[in-house]
Amino acid sequence: MDIDVEVAVVGAGPCGITLANLLGTYGVRTAVLDREPDVTPYPRAVAIDDESLRTFQTAGVIDDVLPDLILNAPIRYHSSTGRRLAHVGPSGRPYGWPRRNLFLQPVTEASLRRGLERFDQVTLYPGAEVTGLDVGPDGVALEAKTAGGGLAVRARYVVGADGGRSFVRERLGIPLVGETAASRWLVIDVADDSLQTLYSAVYCDPDRPAMTIPLPYAHRRFEFKLLPGEDEQRVVTDEFVTGLLRPFYPSLPLPTIQGRRVYWHHSRIAERFRSGPVFLGGDAAHLQPPFFGQGMNSGIRDATNLAWKLAAVTAGRAGEGLLDTYDTERRHHASAMVSFATRVGRMYQPRNRATEIVRDGLFRGVQRVPGARDYILQMKYKPAPRYERGVVVPPARPDAASPVGRLLGQPFVTDAEGARRRLDDVLGPVFAVIGLDGDPGRGLSADARTLLTRMDARLWRVLPAAPGRRHGVDRDLVDGTGVLIDDEGGFRDLLLARPAERILVVRPDRYVAAACGPDALPEILTRLAAALDLPY
Repeated sequence: MDIDVEVAVVGAGPCGITLANLLGTYGVRTAVLDREPDVTPYPRAVAIDDESLRTFQTAGVIDDVLPDLILNAPIRYHSSTGRRLAHVGPSGRPYGWPRRNLFLQPVTEASLRRGLERFDQVTLYPGAEVTGLDVGPDGVALEAKTAGGGLAVRARYVVGADGGRSFVRERLGIPLVGETAASRWLVIDVADDSLQTLYSAVYCDPDRPAMTIPLPYAHRRFEFKLLPGEDEQRVVTDEFVTGLLRPFYPSLPLPTIQGRRVYWHHSRIAERFRSGPVFLGGDAAHLQPPFFGQGMNSGIRDATNLAWKLAAVTAGRAGEGLLDTYDTERRHHASAMVSFATRVGRMYQPRNRATEIVRDGLFRGVQRVPGARDYILQMKYKPAPRYERGVVVPPARPDAASPVGRLLGQPFVTDAEGARRRLDDVLGPVFAVIGLDGDPGRGLSADARTLLTRMDARLWRVLPAAPGRRHGVDRDLVDGTGVLIDDEGGFRDLLLARPAERILVVRPDRYVAAACGPDALPEILTRLAAALDLPY
Protein backbone atom coordinates (compact mmCIF):
# COMPACT_ATOMS: atom_id res chain seq x y z
CA MET A 1 0.00 0.00 0.00
CA ASP A 2 1.31 3.46 -0.92
CA ILE A 3 0.51 6.44 1.33
CA ASP A 4 1.22 10.11 0.66
CA VAL A 5 0.86 12.53 3.59
CA GLU A 6 2.24 15.79 4.88
CA VAL A 7 3.36 14.38 8.25
CA ALA A 8 4.12 10.79 9.25
CA VAL A 9 4.34 10.08 12.99
CA VAL A 10 6.28 6.96 13.97
CA GLY A 11 4.97 5.73 17.33
CA ALA A 12 1.46 5.94 18.77
CA GLY A 13 2.38 6.37 22.42
CA PRO A 14 1.23 9.45 24.33
CA CYS A 15 3.55 11.85 22.49
CA GLY A 16 2.84 10.55 18.99
CA ILE A 17 -0.91 10.14 19.38
CA THR A 18 -1.25 13.59 21.00
CA LEU A 19 0.69 15.12 18.12
CA ALA A 20 -1.61 13.37 15.64
CA ASN A 21 -4.72 14.74 17.39
CA LEU A 22 -3.28 18.26 17.32
CA LEU A 23 -2.36 17.97 13.64
CA GLY A 24 -5.87 16.71 12.98
CA THR A 25 -7.37 19.87 14.50
CA TYR A 26 -5.25 21.89 12.07
CA GLY A 27 -6.32 19.82 9.07
CA VAL A 28 -2.87 18.36 8.38
CA ARG A 29 -2.83 15.08 6.40
CA THR A 30 -1.18 12.70 8.83
CA ALA A 31 -0.31 9.01 9.09
CA VAL A 32 0.56 7.37 12.43
CA LEU A 33 2.50 4.10 12.32
CA ASP A 34 2.97 1.95 15.40
CA ARG A 35 4.60 -1.47 15.52
CA GLU A 36 2.24 -2.78 18.20
CA PRO A 37 -1.16 -4.07 17.04
CA ASP A 38 -2.95 -2.39 19.95
CA VAL A 39 -2.47 -0.23 23.03
CA THR A 40 0.20 -1.59 25.38
CA PRO A 41 -1.85 -3.40 28.06
CA TYR A 42 0.19 -2.29 31.09
CA PRO A 43 0.78 1.24 32.40
CA ARG A 44 4.15 2.92 32.04
CA ALA A 45 3.59 6.55 32.98
CA VAL A 46 1.08 7.13 35.79
CA ALA A 47 0.99 10.93 36.37
CA ILE A 48 -0.31 13.64 34.09
CA ASP A 49 0.03 17.35 34.78
CA ASP A 50 -1.98 20.47 34.05
CA GLU A 51 0.06 21.40 30.99
CA SER A 52 -0.79 18.06 29.37
CA LEU A 53 -4.47 18.43 30.19
CA ARG A 54 -4.38 21.88 28.60
CA THR A 55 -2.95 20.29 25.45
CA PHE A 56 -5.74 17.69 25.47
CA GLN A 57 -8.18 20.60 25.73
CA THR A 58 -6.63 22.16 22.62
CA ALA A 59 -6.73 18.81 20.83
CA GLY A 60 -10.44 18.43 21.62
CA VAL A 61 -10.10 15.17 23.59
CA ILE A 62 -10.29 16.45 27.17
CA ASP A 63 -13.94 15.46 27.69
CA ASP A 64 -13.13 11.85 26.83
CA VAL A 65 -9.94 11.73 28.93
CA LEU A 66 -11.06 13.55 32.09
CA PRO A 67 -13.56 11.00 33.50
CA ASP A 68 -10.82 8.35 33.74
CA LEU A 69 -8.43 10.41 35.89
CA ILE A 70 -7.86 10.80 39.60
CA LEU A 71 -7.69 14.59 39.78
CA ASN A 72 -5.70 16.76 42.17
CA ALA A 73 -3.85 13.76 43.61
CA PRO A 74 -1.58 14.65 46.56
CA ILE A 75 1.73 12.99 47.36
CA ARG A 76 3.37 12.39 50.75
CA TYR A 77 7.06 11.90 51.46
CA HIS A 78 8.19 9.77 54.42
CA SER A 79 11.52 9.16 56.11
CA SER A 80 12.88 5.68 56.81
CA THR A 81 11.23 5.82 60.25
CA GLY A 82 7.83 6.45 58.68
CA ARG A 83 7.73 10.11 59.73
CA ARG A 84 6.00 12.34 57.23
CA LEU A 85 8.37 14.85 55.68
CA ALA A 86 5.94 16.68 53.43
CA HIS A 87 2.44 16.57 52.02
CA VAL A 88 2.31 18.04 48.52
CA GLY A 89 -1.26 18.82 47.53
CA PRO A 90 -1.39 21.58 44.92
CA SER A 91 -4.73 23.36 44.80
CA GLY A 92 -3.95 26.15 42.33
CA ARG A 93 -5.01 25.86 38.68
CA PRO A 94 -2.96 28.52 36.88
CA TYR A 95 -3.37 26.78 33.53
CA GLY A 96 -7.01 25.91 34.03
CA TRP A 97 -6.58 22.31 35.23
CA PRO A 98 -5.39 20.45 38.35
CA ARG A 99 -1.63 20.25 38.59
CA ARG A 100 -1.13 16.58 39.50
CA ASN A 101 -3.39 13.81 38.28
CA LEU A 102 -3.15 10.03 38.05
CA PHE A 103 -4.20 7.94 35.10
CA LEU A 104 -4.21 4.41 33.73
CA GLN A 105 -2.18 4.67 30.57
CA PRO A 106 -3.92 1.97 28.49
CA VAL A 107 -7.31 3.62 29.15
CA THR A 108 -6.11 7.13 28.33
CA GLU A 109 -4.22 6.01 25.23
CA ALA A 110 -7.37 4.33 23.97
CA SER A 111 -9.24 7.63 24.42
CA LEU A 112 -6.56 9.50 22.48
CA ARG A 113 -6.75 6.96 19.67
CA ARG A 114 -10.51 7.35 19.53
CA GLY A 115 -9.92 11.06 19.08
CA LEU A 116 -8.35 10.39 15.68
CA GLU A 117 -11.63 9.00 14.42
CA ARG A 118 -12.90 12.59 14.12
CA PHE A 119 -10.51 13.32 11.27
CA ASP A 120 -10.75 12.09 7.69
CA GLN A 121 -7.21 13.33 7.09
CA VAL A 122 -5.55 11.37 9.94
CA THR A 123 -5.09 7.59 9.83
CA LEU A 124 -3.61 5.26 12.43
CA TYR A 125 -1.82 2.15 11.18
CA PRO A 126 -1.37 -0.23 14.13
CA GLY A 127 0.92 -3.21 13.69
CA ALA A 128 3.08 -1.30 11.21
CA GLU A 129 6.75 -1.57 12.13
CA VAL A 130 8.92 0.97 10.34
CA THR A 131 11.98 -0.76 8.87
CA GLY A 132 13.26 1.83 6.43
CA LEU A 133 13.73 5.59 6.41
CA ASP A 134 15.29 7.54 3.55
CA VAL A 135 15.50 11.32 3.29
CA GLY A 136 15.29 12.74 -0.22
CA PRO A 137 15.01 16.18 -1.82
CA ASP A 138 11.20 16.05 -1.72
CA GLY A 139 10.66 14.59 1.74
CA VAL A 140 11.01 11.29 3.53
CA ALA A 141 10.26 7.74 2.38
CA LEU A 142 9.29 5.21 5.05
CA GLU A 143 8.97 1.46 4.65
CA ALA A 144 6.94 -0.52 7.17
CA LYS A 145 6.06 -4.18 7.48
CA THR A 146 2.60 -5.31 8.58
CA ALA A 147 0.81 -8.61 9.07
CA GLY A 148 -0.90 -8.09 5.72
CA GLY A 149 2.16 -7.04 3.75
CA GLY A 150 3.93 -3.71 3.69
CA LEU A 151 3.41 0.04 3.64
CA ALA A 152 5.29 2.62 1.62
CA VAL A 153 4.83 6.10 3.06
CA ARG A 154 5.86 9.36 1.46
CA ALA A 155 5.82 12.30 3.85
CA ARG A 156 7.01 15.87 3.75
CA TYR A 157 7.98 15.55 7.42
CA VAL A 158 8.48 12.65 9.83
CA VAL A 159 8.33 12.71 13.62
CA GLY A 160 10.01 9.89 15.50
CA ALA A 161 8.03 9.36 18.70
CA ASP A 162 8.95 5.68 18.87
CA GLY A 163 10.36 5.39 22.38
CA GLY A 164 13.73 5.03 24.05
CA ARG A 165 14.95 2.46 21.53
CA SER A 166 13.86 4.69 18.66
CA PHE A 167 14.44 3.26 15.19
CA VAL A 168 14.13 6.79 13.77
CA ARG A 169 16.81 8.22 16.06
CA GLU A 170 19.18 5.35 15.40
CA ARG A 171 18.64 5.58 11.64
CA LEU A 172 19.52 9.28 11.78
CA GLY A 173 22.65 8.50 13.80
CA ILE A 174 21.72 10.91 16.61
CA PRO A 175 23.30 9.83 19.92
CA LEU A 176 21.68 10.02 23.35
CA VAL A 177 23.97 11.91 25.70
CA GLY A 178 23.92 11.32 29.45
CA GLU A 179 24.12 8.44 31.85
CA THR A 180 22.27 5.45 33.23
CA ALA A 181 22.03 5.21 37.01
CA ALA A 182 23.77 2.27 38.59
CA SER A 183 20.66 1.38 40.60
CA ARG A 184 17.83 -0.88 39.40
CA TRP A 185 14.18 -0.63 40.35
CA LEU A 186 11.42 -3.20 40.43
CA VAL A 187 8.06 -1.90 39.18
CA ILE A 188 4.96 -3.86 40.20
CA ASP A 189 1.50 -3.12 38.80
CA VAL A 190 -1.54 -4.55 40.57
CA ALA A 191 -5.31 -4.65 40.11
CA ASP A 192 -8.18 -5.32 42.53
CA ASP A 193 -6.43 -3.07 45.03
CA SER A 194 -8.06 -2.77 48.45
CA LEU A 195 -5.86 -0.06 49.99
CA GLN A 196 -7.81 3.06 50.82
CA THR A 197 -4.94 5.56 50.75
CA LEU A 198 -5.99 8.78 49.06
CA TYR A 199 -2.47 9.88 48.13
CA SER A 200 0.75 8.67 46.56
CA ALA A 201 3.46 7.82 49.05
CA VAL A 202 7.24 7.96 48.72
CA TYR A 203 9.41 6.23 51.34
CA CYS A 204 12.83 7.90 51.21
CA ASP A 205 14.84 5.11 52.77
CA PRO A 206 18.61 4.92 52.23
CA ASP A 207 18.44 1.11 52.02
CA ARG A 208 15.38 0.39 49.90
CA PRO A 209 13.44 3.50 48.85
CA ALA A 210 9.96 2.72 47.60
CA MET A 211 6.82 4.39 46.36
CA THR A 212 3.19 3.46 45.92
CA ILE A 213 0.71 5.24 43.66
CA PRO A 214 -3.06 4.67 43.53
CA LEU A 215 -4.45 4.50 40.00
CA PRO A 216 -7.99 4.59 38.60
CA TYR A 217 -10.26 1.54 38.62
CA ALA A 218 -8.60 -0.09 41.67
CA HIS A 219 -5.16 -0.34 40.10
CA ARG A 220 -1.94 0.59 41.89
CA ARG A 221 1.74 1.04 41.06
CA PHE A 222 4.59 0.02 43.41
CA GLU A 223 8.26 0.75 42.82
CA PHE A 224 11.13 -0.63 44.91
CA LYS A 225 14.84 -0.05 44.59
CA LEU A 226 16.72 -3.31 44.20
CA LEU A 227 19.71 -3.93 46.45
CA PRO A 228 23.16 -4.81 45.14
CA GLY A 229 23.40 -8.51 44.41
CA GLU A 230 19.66 -9.13 44.04
CA ASP A 231 19.24 -11.33 41.00
CA GLU A 232 16.89 -10.01 38.29
CA GLN A 233 15.39 -13.45 37.74
CA ARG A 234 14.60 -13.91 41.42
CA VAL A 235 13.12 -10.45 42.08
CA VAL A 236 10.27 -11.04 39.61
CA THR A 237 9.19 -14.33 41.21
CA ASP A 238 5.87 -14.50 43.06
CA GLU A 239 7.65 -15.20 46.33
CA PHE A 240 9.83 -12.10 46.16
CA VAL A 241 7.10 -9.79 44.86
CA THR A 242 4.53 -10.83 47.45
CA GLY A 243 7.17 -10.42 50.14
CA LEU A 244 7.57 -6.77 49.16
CA LEU A 245 3.83 -6.17 48.96
CA ARG A 246 2.75 -7.92 52.14
CA PRO A 247 3.77 -5.07 54.56
CA PHE A 248 1.34 -2.77 52.73
CA TYR A 249 -1.54 -5.23 53.24
CA PRO A 250 -1.06 -6.58 56.79
CA SER A 251 -4.79 -7.31 57.27
CA LEU A 252 -6.03 -7.12 53.69
CA PRO A 253 -5.95 -9.57 50.82
CA LEU A 254 -3.11 -9.08 48.38
CA PRO A 255 -4.11 -7.51 45.08
CA THR A 256 -3.84 -9.23 41.71
CA ILE A 257 -0.35 -8.83 40.32
CA GLN A 258 -0.58 -7.75 36.70
CA GLY A 259 3.03 -7.02 35.89
CA ARG A 260 6.52 -6.93 37.31
CA ARG A 261 9.51 -5.45 35.48
CA VAL A 262 13.05 -4.39 36.34
CA TYR A 263 14.08 -0.92 35.15
CA TRP A 264 17.32 0.98 34.92
CA HIS A 265 16.86 4.73 35.26
CA HIS A 266 18.24 6.77 32.36
CA SER A 267 19.14 10.47 32.29
CA ARG A 268 19.78 11.04 28.61
CA ILE A 269 18.92 13.53 25.89
CA ALA A 270 19.38 13.47 22.12
CA GLU A 271 22.14 15.69 20.76
CA ARG A 272 19.58 17.33 18.48
CA PHE A 273 15.82 17.11 18.02
CA ARG A 274 15.81 17.83 14.29
CA SER A 275 17.64 16.40 11.30
CA GLY A 276 16.34 18.00 8.11
CA PRO A 277 12.69 17.00 7.64
CA VAL A 278 12.82 14.50 10.55
CA PHE A 279 12.10 15.36 14.19
CA LEU A 280 12.36 13.49 17.50
CA GLY A 281 9.87 13.72 20.36
CA GLY A 282 9.06 12.02 23.64
CA ASP A 283 11.30 9.19 24.84
CA ALA A 284 12.99 9.11 21.44
CA ALA A 285 14.40 12.56 22.29
CA HIS A 286 14.88 12.40 26.07
CA LEU A 287 14.82 9.85 28.88
CA GLN A 288 14.52 10.71 32.55
CA PRO A 289 14.04 8.85 35.83
CA PRO A 290 10.36 8.52 36.80
CA PHE A 291 10.75 10.13 40.23
CA PHE A 292 8.88 13.30 39.32
CA GLY A 293 6.47 11.79 36.81
CA GLN A 294 7.46 14.15 33.99
CA GLY A 295 8.76 11.82 31.27
CA MET A 296 5.46 11.51 29.42
CA ASN A 297 4.49 15.10 30.17
CA SER A 298 7.75 16.31 28.61
CA GLY A 299 6.85 14.34 25.48
CA ILE A 300 3.43 15.99 25.33
CA ARG A 301 5.17 19.39 25.60
CA ASP A 302 7.19 18.34 22.55
CA ALA A 303 3.99 17.56 20.66
CA THR A 304 2.41 20.86 21.72
CA ASN A 305 5.42 22.86 20.54
CA LEU A 306 5.86 21.04 17.24
CA ALA A 307 2.24 20.66 16.10
CA TRP A 308 1.42 24.32 15.40
CA LYS A 309 4.75 24.83 13.67
CA LEU A 310 4.27 21.87 11.33
CA ALA A 311 0.72 23.04 10.66
CA ALA A 312 1.88 26.59 9.83
CA VAL A 313 4.60 25.39 7.46
CA THR A 314 2.47 22.80 5.65
CA ALA A 315 -0.28 25.41 5.21
CA GLY A 316 2.17 27.93 3.77
CA ARG A 317 1.77 30.39 6.66
CA ALA A 318 5.42 30.04 7.72
CA GLY A 319 8.74 29.05 6.22
CA GLU A 320 11.11 26.18 6.93
CA GLY A 321 13.11 28.33 9.32
CA LEU A 322 10.29 28.13 11.87
CA LEU A 323 10.94 24.43 12.32
CA ASP A 324 14.45 25.08 13.61
CA THR A 325 12.88 26.69 16.68
CA TYR A 326 11.56 23.30 17.83
CA ASP A 327 15.06 22.20 18.81
CA THR A 328 15.93 25.69 20.07
CA GLU A 329 12.95 25.84 22.41
CA ARG A 330 12.40 22.25 23.49
CA ARG A 331 15.82 20.70 23.94
CA HIS A 332 16.94 23.14 26.64
CA HIS A 333 13.82 22.61 28.78
CA ALA A 334 13.80 18.84 28.22
CA SER A 335 17.39 18.78 29.47
CA ALA A 336 16.38 20.81 32.54
CA MET A 337 13.60 18.32 33.32
CA VAL A 338 16.00 15.38 32.99
CA SER A 339 18.40 17.05 35.42
CA PHE A 340 15.62 17.92 37.84
CA ALA A 341 14.20 14.37 37.89
CA THR A 342 17.70 13.04 38.50
CA ARG A 343 18.16 15.38 41.49
CA VAL A 344 14.76 14.40 42.90
CA GLY A 345 15.86 10.78 42.69
CA ARG A 346 18.89 11.55 44.83
CA MET A 347 16.56 13.02 47.46
CA TYR A 348 14.59 9.75 47.44
CA GLN A 349 17.80 7.80 48.00
CA PRO A 350 20.03 9.39 50.66
CA ARG A 351 23.49 7.82 50.69
CA ASN A 352 23.33 6.84 54.37
CA ARG A 353 21.55 7.55 57.66
CA ALA A 354 23.65 10.67 58.32
CA THR A 355 22.69 12.31 55.04
CA GLU A 356 19.09 11.25 55.66
CA ILE A 357 19.07 13.11 58.99
CA VAL A 358 20.45 16.25 57.36
CA ARG A 359 17.93 16.04 54.50
CA ASP A 360 14.99 15.50 56.84
CA GLY A 361 15.99 18.46 58.97
CA LEU A 362 16.23 20.72 55.93
CA PHE A 363 12.87 19.49 54.68
CA ARG A 364 11.12 20.26 57.97
CA GLY A 365 12.86 23.61 58.38
CA VAL A 366 11.93 24.86 54.92
CA GLN A 367 8.26 24.12 55.55
CA ARG A 368 8.20 26.43 58.56
CA VAL A 369 8.77 29.39 56.24
CA PRO A 370 5.36 30.39 54.77
CA GLY A 371 6.64 31.24 51.30
CA ALA A 372 8.80 28.14 51.10
CA ARG A 373 5.98 25.94 52.35
CA ASP A 374 3.72 27.23 49.58
CA TYR A 375 6.56 26.65 47.12
CA ILE A 376 6.52 22.95 48.04
CA LEU A 377 2.78 22.52 48.57
CA GLN A 378 1.84 24.06 45.21
CA MET A 379 4.60 22.24 43.27
CA LYS A 380 6.16 25.53 42.21
CA TYR A 381 9.54 23.80 42.20
CA LYS A 382 8.76 22.13 38.86
CA PRO A 383 10.97 23.75 36.21
CA ALA A 384 8.63 25.77 33.99
CA PRO A 385 9.54 26.26 30.35
CA ARG A 386 10.79 29.70 29.45
CA TYR A 387 11.82 30.26 25.87
CA GLU A 388 14.48 32.95 25.51
CA ARG A 389 15.15 32.21 21.84
CA GLY A 390 12.87 31.02 19.08
CA VAL A 391 9.47 32.51 18.30
CA VAL A 392 9.74 35.17 20.99
CA VAL A 393 10.72 38.82 21.23
CA PRO A 394 12.37 39.05 24.65
CA PRO A 395 12.68 42.32 26.59
CA ALA A 396 15.50 44.64 25.58
CA ARG A 397 17.07 44.13 29.01
CA PRO A 398 17.23 40.88 31.01
CA ASP A 399 14.05 40.62 33.06
CA ALA A 400 13.41 37.51 35.11
CA ALA A 401 9.80 38.57 35.81
CA SER A 402 8.85 39.06 32.15
CA PRO A 403 5.99 36.89 30.89
CA VAL A 404 7.68 36.56 27.48
CA GLY A 405 8.59 32.97 26.70
CA ARG A 406 6.35 31.66 29.46
CA LEU A 407 3.06 29.81 29.29
CA LEU A 408 0.13 32.20 29.70
CA GLY A 409 -2.32 31.39 32.48
CA GLN A 410 -5.77 30.18 31.54
CA PRO A 411 -8.53 31.92 33.50
CA PHE A 412 -12.23 31.69 32.80
CA VAL A 413 -13.49 34.58 30.69
CA THR A 414 -16.86 35.62 29.29
CA ASP A 415 -17.07 35.87 25.52
CA ALA A 416 -19.03 38.35 23.39
CA GLU A 417 -22.14 36.15 23.56
CA GLY A 418 -22.08 36.14 27.36
CA ALA A 419 -20.85 32.54 27.73
CA ARG A 420 -18.32 31.78 30.47
CA ARG A 421 -15.51 29.71 28.95
CA ARG A 422 -11.88 28.76 29.42
CA LEU A 423 -9.58 31.24 27.73
CA ASP A 424 -8.09 28.80 25.17
CA ASP A 425 -11.54 27.79 23.95
CA VAL A 426 -12.25 31.42 23.11
CA LEU A 427 -8.88 32.27 21.55
CA GLY A 428 -8.60 29.15 19.40
CA PRO A 429 -5.27 27.52 18.41
CA VAL A 430 -3.95 30.56 16.52
CA PHE A 431 -1.93 33.67 17.34
CA ALA A 432 -3.75 36.14 19.60
CA VAL A 433 -2.92 39.83 20.09
CA ILE A 434 -4.54 40.81 23.38
CA GLY A 435 -5.03 44.40 24.50
CA LEU A 436 -5.21 44.53 28.29
CA ASP A 437 -6.68 48.03 28.52
CA GLY A 438 -7.57 49.03 24.97
CA ASP A 439 -8.14 47.82 21.43
CA PRO A 440 -4.77 46.57 20.07
CA GLY A 441 -6.00 47.17 16.53
CA ARG A 442 -6.54 50.89 16.96
CA GLY A 443 -4.05 52.89 14.93
CA LEU A 444 -2.37 49.89 13.25
CA SER A 445 -1.08 50.57 9.76
CA ALA A 446 -2.15 48.62 6.71
CA ASP A 447 1.26 46.88 6.66
CA ALA A 448 0.89 45.78 10.28
CA ARG A 449 -2.60 44.46 9.58
CA THR A 450 -1.23 42.56 6.59
CA LEU A 451 1.31 40.89 8.89
CA LEU A 452 -1.47 39.90 11.29
CA THR A 453 -3.39 38.30 8.43
CA ARG A 454 -0.35 36.41 7.23
CA MET A 455 0.34 35.20 10.77
CA ASP A 456 -3.29 34.08 11.08
CA ALA A 457 -3.53 36.27 14.20
CA ARG A 458 -6.69 37.53 15.88
CA LEU A 459 -7.16 40.73 17.85
CA TRP A 460 -8.77 40.80 21.30
CA ARG A 461 -9.61 43.46 23.83
CA VAL A 462 -9.95 42.65 27.52
CA LEU A 463 -12.82 44.36 29.36
CA PRO A 464 -13.05 44.31 33.16
CA ALA A 465 -15.90 42.43 34.73
CA ALA A 466 -18.49 44.85 36.08
CA PRO A 467 -22.00 44.31 37.50
CA GLY A 468 -24.67 45.39 35.06
CA ARG A 469 -22.41 45.37 32.00
CA ARG A 470 -23.98 44.01 28.85
CA HIS A 471 -21.12 41.70 27.91
CA GLY A 472 -19.63 42.14 24.49
CA VAL A 473 -21.02 45.61 23.79
CA ASP A 474 -18.25 48.11 23.04
CA ARG A 475 -18.85 50.56 20.21
CA ASP A 476 -15.23 51.73 20.30
CA LEU A 477 -13.86 48.42 19.00
CA VAL A 478 -12.08 48.38 15.66
CA ASP A 479 -13.73 46.03 13.20
CA GLY A 480 -12.40 42.49 13.71
CA THR A 481 -11.42 42.84 17.37
CA GLY A 482 -13.03 40.34 19.73
CA VAL A 483 -13.99 40.85 23.36
CA LEU A 484 -12.85 39.01 26.49
CA ILE A 485 -14.53 39.81 29.83
CA ASP A 486 -11.96 39.40 32.59
CA ASP A 487 -14.18 37.49 35.04
CA GLU A 488 -11.43 36.41 37.43
CA GLY A 489 -9.14 39.44 37.20
CA GLY A 490 -6.20 37.53 35.77
CA PHE A 491 -5.54 40.03 33.01
CA ARG A 492 -6.07 42.91 35.43
CA ASP A 493 -3.32 41.51 37.65
CA LEU A 494 -0.94 41.22 34.69
CA LEU A 495 -1.54 44.87 33.83
CA LEU A 496 -1.12 46.04 37.43
CA ALA A 497 2.17 44.16 37.73
CA ARG A 498 3.58 45.50 34.44
CA PRO A 499 1.58 48.58 33.34
CA ALA A 500 3.85 49.37 30.39
CA GLU A 501 3.05 46.03 28.77
CA ARG A 502 -0.50 46.75 27.64
CA ILE A 503 -0.45 44.25 24.79
CA LEU A 504 0.39 40.53 24.82
CA VAL A 505 1.13 38.55 21.67
CA VAL A 506 0.30 34.92 22.42
CA ARG A 507 1.32 31.96 20.28
CA PRO A 508 -0.97 29.10 19.24
CA ASP A 509 0.57 26.95 22.00
CA ARG A 510 -0.34 29.73 24.48
CA TYR A 511 3.23 30.86 25.18
CA VAL A 512 3.70 34.62 25.33
CA ALA A 513 5.70 35.64 22.25
CA ALA A 514 5.92 39.33 23.17
CA ALA A 515 4.69 41.96 25.64
CA CYS A 516 4.74 45.63 24.70
CA GLY A 517 3.00 48.97 24.52
CA PRO A 518 0.83 49.96 21.54
CA ASP A 519 3.57 52.00 19.86
CA ALA A 520 5.94 49.03 19.77
CA LEU A 521 3.44 46.55 18.33
CA PRO A 522 4.29 47.10 14.62
CA GLU A 523 7.99 46.43 15.26
CA ILE A 524 7.13 43.39 17.38
CA LEU A 525 5.02 41.95 14.57
CA THR A 526 7.87 42.50 12.10
CA ARG A 527 10.31 40.64 14.35
CA LEU A 528 7.87 37.78 14.88
CA ALA A 529 7.33 37.57 11.14
CA ALA A 530 11.09 37.04 10.78
CA ALA A 531 11.04 34.32 13.45
CA LEU A 532 8.16 32.63 11.61
CA ASP A 533 10.14 32.87 8.37
CA LEU A 534 6.99 34.18 6.71
CA PRO A 535 7.00 33.54 2.96
CA TYR A 536 6.64 36.52 0.67
